[in-house]
Amino acid sequence: MKNTVEIRWHGRGGQGAKTAALLLADVAFKTGQNVQGFPEYGPERMGAPITAFNRISKDKIRVHSNIYEPDYVVVVDETLLHSVNVTDGLKEEGAIIINTPRSKEEVLPQLNGYKGRVVTIDARAISEQTLGKNFPNTPMLAATVAVTKVLERDQFINDMRASFEHKFAKKPEVIDGNMKALEMAYEAVS
Repeated sequence: MKNTVEIRWHGRGGQGAKTAALLLADVAFKTGQNVQGFPEYGPERMGAPITAFNRISKDKIRVHSNIYEPDYVVVVDETLLHSVNVTDGLKEEGAIIINTPRSKEEVLPQLNGYKGRVVTIDARAISEQTLGKNFPNTPMLAATVAVTKVLERDQFINDMRASFEHKFAKKPEVIDGNMKALEMAYEAVS
């Protein structure tokens, strides 16, 4: 699957990793790409580790399984670095994107010798500044698009605005905060 980008998301229940994976699939689909966005179901509950996946391709996707050798890994909660092997199967020509206020050099010892690109972003600070609460999924979604380049920036931003306007039609005050979070996160990792 040479024209396919595979992404594995690691988060905790309630942080929005599943939602971010589904939003990414939705926006990529609108650009004419073939997509998959799905969680791995288990005993999910608030705070429990969860995994979600994306496949994005210009070609038809014929694989319907979890992703074991992702091009990219997104870690929405850095505490998972202590309990989950987030770099398992991660291709060195890809990257890992971690929500943390710490630098790349500070998290490298926790990445099991991973030699590929490491991107850190403080999604918590961005979401607290733009949304007033810790909703890391919106900044992590933008960081993922910026790092993977699966979508062109302006189209991504415009499609996300349309998605937020639909999703938050009865809460328009949430739209601007989410848009600011997307733009700040995108710029932070670009």
